[in-house]
Amino acid sequence: MPSILQTISDILPEVKKPLEKKLSFKEKLKWTLIILIAFFILSAIPLFGLGDNALSQFQQLSVILGASFGSILSLGIGPIVTASIVLQLLVGSGILKFDLTTHEGKAKFQGLQKIMSIFFVIFEATIYVVMGGLAPKVGISPIILIFQLFLGGLMVIYMDEVINKWGFGSGISLFIVAGVASQIIIRVFSPLSLSGVWAFGSGQPPVGALLVLITSLINQDPRGALLAFAAIAATVIIFIVAVYAQAMKVEIPLSFGGIRSIRGHGIRWPLRFIYTSNIPVILIAALLANVQLWARLLEKSGHPFLGTFSGNTPSTGVVAWLFPPDLVGNFIRGSFVSIDLAHALAYSIFLIAGSVIFSIFWVQTSGMDAKSQAKQMMASGLQIPGFRRDERVLERLLNRYIKPLTIMGAIAVGFLAASADLIGALTNGTSILLSVMIIYRLYEEIAQQHMMDMHPSLRKMMGG
Repeated sequence: MPSILQTISDILPEVKKPLEKKLSFKEKLKWTLIILIAFFILSAIPLFGLGDNALSQFQQLSVILGASFGSILSLGIGPIVTASIVLQLLVGSGILKFDLTTHEGKAKFQGLQKIMSIFFVIFEATIYVVMGGLAPKVGISPIILIFQLFLGGLMVIYMDEVINKWGFGSGISLFIVAGVASQIIIRVFSPLSLSGVWAFGSGQPPVGALLVLITSLINQDPRGALLAFAAIAATVIIFIVAVYAQAMKVEIPLSFGGIRSIRGHGIRWPLRFIYTSNIPVILIAALLANVQLWARLLEKSGHPFLGTFSGNTPSTGVVAWLFPPDLVGNFIRGSFVSIDLAHALAYSIFLIAGSVIFSIFWVQTSGMDAKSQAKQMMASGLQIPGFRRDERVLERLLNRYIKPLTIMGAIAVGFLAASADLIGALTNGTSILLSVMIIYRLYEEIAQQHMMDMHPSLRKMMGG
């Protein structure tokens, strides 16, 4: 990292690490709940002086970005993820070089990521306001809105840092799950209409699919009942398949060779089918979200380079080809046309290819490659049974598994995300996959590290 960036990184405030090597379950739970409550409270605080909120129609995108458009957290995790995407591309292409196997290299990488995140907070806050996405009221200076968005963006960065050091998982993951969970609950049970009024008695259908299903059956409306049932069924199916895919893994037999007291004792080292977990999915989802936001902002400013919208739906240009058609819903309504298949294919290819590319970059930059894993195993005193204790032997063996798993897992994730969008699930496919992966990993982390700290009833519920 250039010296000027290192100096900036050193001056930036940071969340202090806990003195204990291992925090208790109660301590982590406390900080996770505090940050989660703070996130919901801040998401409900409207921007002072906000006039036209052109981003309010992007509800699906706000879930992926962990944002609440029109609030002080309108930027959500967008700047953090955008910085991560740019840094992944720079490191993956070799333009920037970091030795991520050393503590100093990791510290420099994280410092540069924080600097880039703050830069994108300022950049995105300015763009949202200047290009009319979040327009100020008459007589209110745009600087006031930009400053509020800047403060909100900074708070998200540091809340994420608190979760990383003091809580469970990461703040990015927590904010996404919170948004997905709240949206699914609303989409299933909400008795309000799209206009925000009580649906029953107003002549407008409720938002909640379960209530739509019941009222459609009562009113003998088979098409409405079928649409609501299809949305609920699609969501349940994708959840089940995602959980199954997340649980799949390859186990490599290893033995201890360096410690005399346990020499020869065997273990199985697990490599998951979805090897790179949820990070590449977050990156490709955020990229898609940013493309749609930029398309809307450019259209509003009179420069529709990325395409145009008809209401809330992209109608022309690049953005239309990266928007999933509701194939099942269109078929039930009788509005299915052949161009929908072309749009579905383009969208699926983009998601799958993007997931593969980001998965490969993530493996190379996060210490998940065969060489880094081999070093970790050697440091733990592990070796392949029947072979001499050599890091190169371990690396060759791991390469047989890690490279195929990286690609196949990414293809599976991209395909599942695209499928959920195309068959009309209650929320977008990427959000469902992210929530399943995040919750599954969180469950595993808690079960492995904190089972003995829990209350007996909670421990029983977790399977302990």
